[in-house]
Amino acid sequence: MADALCPTEYSDHLSRMILDQIADKWSILIIAALCSGPMRFNGLKRQLNGVTQKALTQTLRRLERLGLIERRVFPVSPVAVEYSVTPLGESLKAPFQAIFQWSVAHGPEIEAAKQRFDRERDGA
Repeated sequence: MADALCPTEYSDHLSRMILDQIADKWSILIIAALCSGPMRFNGLKRQLNGVTQKALTQTLRRLERLGLIERRVFPVSPVAVEYSVTPLGESLKAPFQAIFQWSVAHGPEIEAAKQRFDRERDGA
């Protein structure tokens, strides 16, 4: 079984796969928006300034496939579709808030580092 992944390698592989699926800009923003309550597609699109219809559709499908959000279809005319966060998706709220708080706390340092880097690069 030389080809089998040992538990450490499997855990690392699984973590990378999951982070690849949830750590992009739109996934984080969609989950954050849905933590406030269920929303329809166009409501999400309005709230997520700059997201394309294609990017929103693909991200919603991916998050639904991962079990982080659910899609509910209401049999009315025209058909209404609502998205909501699942308990699993809700469990991401605290880590995402920590990342947000970190970015607010360290934003000035990041901006200063970027400006310093750009000045040094332009001067070199």
